[in-house]
Amino acid sequence: MPVPETATTPVSSDAITNVANGAVSGGHDLSIIGLFMHADFVVQFVMLVLISMSVWCWTIIISKRLTLKKLNRRAEKFEEAFWSGESLDKLFQRVRKSAPDPMLVTFTAGMEEWQAGVAAGIPKSESLQASLKQRVERAMSLAIVREMDMMERGMTFLATTGSSATFIGLFGTVWGIMNSFTAIAAMNNTSLAVVAPGIAEALFATATGLVAAIPAMVSYNVFSTSLGRYGDRLHNFATEFSAIMSRHLDGQEAAERTSASTKKVGT
Repeated sequence: MPVPETATTPVSSDAITNVANGAVSGGHDLSIIGLFMHADFVVQFVMLVLISMSVWCWTIIISKRLTLKKLNRRAEKFEEAFWSGESLDKLFQRVRKSAPDPMLVTFTAGMEEWQAGVAAGIPKSESLQASLKQRVERAMSLAIVREMDMMERGMTFLATTGSSATFIGLFGTVWGIMNSFTAIAAMNNTSLAVVAPGIAEALFATATGLVAAIPAMVSYNVFSTSLGRYGDRLHNFATEFSAIMSRHLDGQEAAERTSASTKKVGT
């Protein structure tokens, strides 16, 4: 007995594409929030870690930018006052009432050591004068080291984020792709509607890692250069201050020699 034939309607490739796209858009939300919500727990944890690192990096970046701008502006004002011809003792008494910054702390450390050394009078022997110079230079150097250590806080985190965030994101991507392939094998279906969401969720972890790593690395390089220049500025100021103290000691010694020779001529 012949089997009756059933009528079949040919399905075009456009219809298949529309069905696949409808499955992708309807079954999976490919927005940023949707990719995060549908990702695996491990991938979500990786992205949360990267987002936290990125937020903290931007906090450091904004803080460092504002701090360096403020310190350079205050350093310029102090250097103008320092070279204006005002007495160093008067300048010292005035800046002690100001808010501390690395330049003022360096100057204060040198002046305090100088005043402690000449409290009983300027030393006359060359050995004592040399010892006083070394103490002043050492006090200013230690102040610079302490201040630069404080200013460089957060730089290690920027360097760590810049070098590791990409690999952390890559770990999330590899984990997500593994889960995607496992799901594909379980469903025995390799259509775009099945493959695309899992791959997109996995690649989103790498994108998050790049978003965290690129600003961190660029900012680290910029701030390293800026901090190096500011450190050189402090060291140059310490050298100039030591030169002024040396000239003062030499001038005092020359004045005493002139006074002694005058007395001898008078007698």
